[in-house]
Amino acid sequence: MPIVRIEGRGVGENVVRRAQELLISQGVLEGRAGSGTYVAEPRKRVRVVRSSAHEQPQGSPFRADMKALGRQGEWESRTDAKVPAPAEIAARLGVVEGELCVRTVYEFLADGKPVQLATSWEPYYLMAGTLIVLPEGGPHAGAGVVNRMAAIGVTVSHAVEQPEPRQASAEEASLLGIQKAALVTHIRRTYYSDQGRPVETADIVVPAAHCEIVYEIPIKR
Repeated sequence: MPIVRIEGRGVGENVVRRAQELLISQGVLEGRAGSGTYVAEPRKRVRVVRSSAHEQPQGSPFRADMKALGRQGEWESRTDAKVPAPAEIAARLGVVEGELCVRTVYEFLADGKPVQLATSWEPYYLMAGTLIVLPEGGPHAGAGVVNRMAAIGVTVSHAVEQPEPRQASAEEASLLGIQKAALVTHIRRTYYSDQGRPVETADIVVPAAHCEIVYEIPIKR
């Protein structure tokens, strides 16, 4: 589809700007730094499934979900070991503020396009000296929290997720290819062991224009 320049005709600059920001947040337009605002290429929304049933015995739940949709799921990551936990993260992990953690920042891609961001925090004391201390390194790289924890004898029994809508920050917008302040869903997720101990917490950011979030709730009979 041709990409054309959008220009105002007979209306104020502020009105045009607000209209463009709204259309960008909805995925109709896309902004290009130093160039202008253009009609976005058609992009089908990706279905992001949140379900315990999607935890894989081996491999990544995200990659499995993308494969089911006929898409190539990949991610880029950066891990920093021994990062002091901020107050909110410490409270979610049940540790004192400043406790050392392993922090990993992810950018998830579907067919090469960003669809999700995540920042994961794991208590360093839990994994120090083990083969899973680096989530994306070693023999269990990319296996997901549940499988990695199982490798050191920790059974993950459940996860708690708290989703809420908000506007994207400038950094998130840049990484996701959306307008600053576009709508995203922010999910605070925490995994717990069968002893009730938090073993990982993450902030997941999903752009509303590019993804739809579906929760599957298993029913035990």
